[in-house]
Amino acid sequence: MLKKTSAPDLEALRLLDDRLRWLSAWTIHNANHLRESKDGLKVGGHQASCASMTAIMAALYFHALGPNDKVAVKPHAGPVLHAIHYLLGSQSLEQLQNFRGFGGMQSYPSRTKDQIPVDFSTGSVGLGVAITAFASLVQDYLVAHGMMDAAEAGRMVALMGDAELDEGNIYECLIEAYKHDIRNCWWIVDYNRQSLDATTAERMFSRFDEIFASCGWRVVTLKYGKLMQAAFAEPGGDALKAWIDDVSNADYAALTYLGGAAWRERLLKDAPAAKPILEARDDDALAALMTNLGGHDMEALVEAFDGAHDDVPTLFIAYTIKGQGLPFAGHKDNHAGLMNPGQIASVREKMGIAEGEEWEPYAGLGGNSASAAQALVENSRIARAKRERPWNVAEVPAIAPPTGEEQSTQAAFGKILLDLSRTGGELASRIVTTSPDVTVSTNLGAWVNQRGLFRRQELPDVFAAAKIPSAQKWGGHQAGQHIELGIAENNLFLMLAALGLAGDLFGQRLFPIGTVYDPFIARGLDALNYACYQDARFMLVATPSGVTLGPEGGAHQSINPPLIAMGQPGLRHYEPAFVDELALLMEEGFRLMQAEDGESVYLRLTTRSIPQIDRPDDSWKHGAVQGGYWLREPAPGAEAALVYSGAIAPEAVAAWEALHEDVPGLGLLAITSPDLLHRGWSQRRSARWDGKGSQASHIETLLAPLSGDAGLVTLLDGSPAALSWLGGVMGHRVSPLGLDRFGQTGSLDDLYRYYRLDADAIVEAAAELFLD
Repeated sequence: MLKKTSAPDLEALRLLDDRLRWLSAWTIHNANHLRESKDGLKVGGHQASCASMTAIMAALYFHALGPNDKVAVKPHAGPVLHAIHYLLGSQSLEQLQNFRGFGGMQSYPSRTKDQIPVDFSTGSVGLGVAITAFASLVQDYLVAHGMMDAAEAGRMVALMGDAELDEGNIYECLIEAYKHDIRNCWWIVDYNRQSLDATTAERMFSRFDEIFASCGWRVVTLKYGKLMQAAFAEPGGDALKAWIDDVSNADYAALTYLGGAAWRERLLKDAPAAKPILEARDDDALAALMTNLGGHDMEALVEAFDGAHDDVPTLFIAYTIKGQGLPFAGHKDNHAGLMNPGQIASVREKMGIAEGEEWEPYAGLGGNSASAAQALVENSRIARAKRERPWNVAEVPAIAPPTGEEQSTQAAFGKILLDLSRTGGELASRIVTTSPDVTVSTNLGAWVNQRGLFRRQELPDVFAAAKIPSAQKWGGHQAGQHIELGIAENNLFLMLAALGLAGDLFGQRLFPIGTVYDPFIARGLDALNYACYQDARFMLVATPSGVTLGPEGGAHQSINPPLIAMGQPGLRHYEPAFVDELALLMEEGFRLMQAEDGESVYLRLTTRSIPQIDRPDDSWKHGAVQGGYWLREPAPGAEAALVYSGAIAPEAVAAWEALHEDVPGLGLLAITSPDLLHRGWSQRRSARWDGKGSQASHIETLLAPLSGDAGLVTLLDGSPAALSWLGGVMGHRVSPLGLDRFGQTGSLDDLYRYYRLDADAIVEAAAELFLD
């Protein structure tokens, strides 16, 4: 049975609530009004959004959280998180003073850029909420696989603004979480009923109980503080409660801003039966009563958190006031509003903080009060330092390419995983695959047959038990290594993010592999960017791709993913044409996923089966890993080269065969990573200005044998811009071939001919270069 929180501890928590409100507000004020501004731009910050969360975060961090709990903090409450760590001693004064400055604390909590321990980066609203559910599933996975002691399991907590519940990814996640029976998850809603542009609509919150309860969540609503509850027991209390329950969000916010006299006038008019309550209080006491919502009442918060110490996922709806305790509390424009010097001076005076002591952790508190608050902080159980990241946890074996004269990279990918599964070892035991209902069509089926579906509860294969023939023999059990998702690409990338952070969050690195159709990467771009921003490590296998998919038609044919990869930090794009390239690049991908200076990997594969090539030696491998190599070496001073990437390799080879006698020294350049080549070239050009750019980039080295006025024909099954930039490296003329229109159904011959991806088009493009 939980011990009841003592009155002194509650009072200390209330003092910490005040400290967090002040420090977060002062940090933002300092950045906007006191720190020198060299460019004259508004620094910004969200004092009102912080103030509505300080009581919740004080109760959570200094009472409810344990050392293994992980929290995604509402983006606009970032300064409160930093204030907490300032009190804990894990954040410096210099970082607070440099809020939103270069090298200072970030605008929104950042795992990689902030000095304090941040469990989950937040910023794009809704994503920080949803990832906690997937992190809970990852924790269950680690416990089930013996990588983590069940006693060390923590709770995954999301602090969200009520407007975040408008985000569709919340509900996609909620459905997936229900399917997988997630545990140990709290979502706490700061229900201040004000968003950036407006007050929140009343109709929806009466439905959230039903939505979450139907998905197995416990819903705890914190609407009335203890002052309110006591007042409801007084004469006139029923009328007061009825009025509070019926009044609109906009009216409540406006009356909060106007203060006690306005509350009195409105209540006398709308709820005259509540007059005894009004007569017993002056205006200040009445205002305090009417703003004593559950999300600001420390006793109510502590009781609620203490009452949910099982593993049932719980939604807390905490009614709050935006800007609570600040001069613009309740004002509809307070979202990005900043207190002026006079206003913050009045707050400082009210808190008893002497001028010049604004940064003192416990300024304005008496000796006993300061000691009590400090003791509560020092005894809190939360983690105060970043977990050391585990690197190089598994040796990557040499991966042999599957044999066969004609193969597709997609099929070869499935065979490679199957071989890893059969061989076993540390790498195979740490691989986790996942897919949004395209497991079979992306060639993961054989891996799942070997390793099984991950389920917290046993899931028998009914078809196998009934002896119905099927290539898929998928039983679900705790030892399974595939997490099957529904058709929601946003969930795929959040799942990959959570799996890719397992080492950081739980101390055990996993090797996540997610498969998806290449065109549908775009459906989850926000979550993909979010995963990379946190430096989550995973392998994204996108297949099939391009018009090479043929009869599936334009809706399933991708054009711009290579450009997406080129613009996405933290994600290396490889597009192998041959299966020996794929095997090599998967090896490199597994190394990158666990290297300190590594990153995630995106493999763009194809269903097209093409003739494989004989290699005289392994000299091509180094270049392939770096982004490109000469499949046919150009002669020194050659006047032309054909440049291809991916599935179009046979057309490029055929065109080279047709041209090389007429164009002496013609080269054939295989590009395995437009992204990596462009990155190296760009970094070289940037580095030259600080004296570090003496070494040529890989693409400069590759193109160096060509004549200065040589022509390049570039070719890939995607946007031509992904390769046409090569002309800017050495000033070569370029004739770019690729896709800049939506595809359609048809055979490969028809599609390649129509979209100018065939050998004839390459020959014509080369001739055009010479004619020009």
